[in-house]
Amino acid sequence: MKTRILTPGASLVLAATLVTALAACGGGGDEAEGSGGDGGGGTLTYWASNQGASLDNDMEILTPEIEKFEEQTGIQVDVEVVPWSDLTNNTLAAAVSGQGPDVINIGNTNAVTFQSTGAFHEFTDEDFEQLGGKDRFVDSALGTAGAEGQPPTSIPLYSQVYALYYNKQMFADAGLEPPATWEDLVSSAQALTDPDAGRYGIVIPGGTVNVSMHMAFILSEQDGGSAFDDDGKPTFTSDGMVAGVKRYVDLLSEYHVVNPSVAQFTEGPQAAGEFARGNAAMYMAQTASMNVLRENGMTPDQYGIVPIPAPQGGDQIGSFVAGTNISIFENTDNLDAALQFVEFMTSDEEQEILNEAYTSLPVVEGLQPTFEAEPEQLETWATIVADYAKPLPLVPEIQAFQANVGEAVVSLIAQAASGGAVSEDDVRAALEEAQQKMGATS
Repeated sequence: MKTRILTPGASLVLAATLVTALAACGGGGDEAEGSGGDGGGGTLTYWASNQGASLDNDMEILTPEIEKFEEQTGIQVDVEVVPWSDLTNNTLAAAVSGQGPDVINIGNTNAVTFQSTGAFHEFTDEDFEQLGGKDRFVDSALGTAGAEGQPPTSIPLYSQVYALYYNKQMFADAGLEPPATWEDLVSSAQALTDPDAGRYGIVIPGGTVNVSMHMAFILSEQDGGSAFDDDGKPTFTSDGMVAGVKRYVDLLSEYHVVNPSVAQFTEGPQAAGEFARGNAAMYMAQTASMNVLRENGMTPDQYGIVPIPAPQGGDQIGSFVAGTNISIFENTDNLDAALQFVEFMTSDEEQEILNEAYTSLPVVEGLQPTFEAEPEQLETWATIVADYAKPLPLVPEIQAFQANVGEAVVSLIAQAASGGAVSEDDVRAALEEAQQKMGATS
């Protein structure tokens, strides 16, 4: 097994190389070959996403499992771990150039976008029989595998939802209860913020595009907003969208309960580290952050989780159906081997092993979370999945939504971090620009 970690710099070089290849090959045609193909089906190339506390942590988790697969099948797997900040662009570049891996992890929010490229294998009924049948997968997870009414081009691998993490000791020392409303969150954050002591009420990964989009979606849904209308047209400048984004930015610009340095955090684990080190009292993140906190020395008994609270009178949306899916590139020369690998990764045994390591939720019916957690935490995760999670719109433009709205929010966070005030008009203008980039007008 070959292993390689793609650092952000190397990943950008790879993306540029693939785009150059696109120009050379005229968009990728019948002559394109999958990078893993050696004609014999004995080797697969796999781009894994950064699910762990670090890229090295991912290799520690994946290596023994990949070696197990190689021993069972005789198929060699060359693994590359790609940071989330680069995975989407690299995937799109590979899709249009025809020069990518055999198997790849994708964020399930991008499944329909990638499906629309035509570059990914459509899973047939026969394929699903090999995987144990469609009914083996959790409905909400399988619902993210592609556009409704079309054959799925991805298979659920890890499931996630968002929650608000809070430091139990800090809350107890201040005599505070876990926030039940957004107003509670703000007042608790204000009470717990002490810049002179290097402590802030809440930490956010302010320079992270995908998380910024996630927060824009969740908070705007709480305020009655919607990113797209019933016809799939973007509605980024609706009052609810503007209100939700402004609430998020106000944590820094108006209430000053966030350290301005978060504008430099381009990866979620950076924010998790701040929370684990006691530099912040709260943190909004997905299930997988439990693993990141563990790697930073924080144990589940030291923090609690609650649904991300809505404003008083708001809609009780605390997450979307998040997660990671696994896909096969259409032009692979190793389809049989790739299907065997997907079957292996979604098997009951591997689901238990990998979801325990990554503190993610199983995508297979009948399996329970196996990661270390307090009983009430497991109950809360289940409640969020059942009662507080809403799917993202299943439209091809969702990746552009992530890029454009995410970048708009990142720019607003940077404006606030530099000491500038951020008004409602500023938020609306940033979202208007994001919408125009989608080829639409408000």
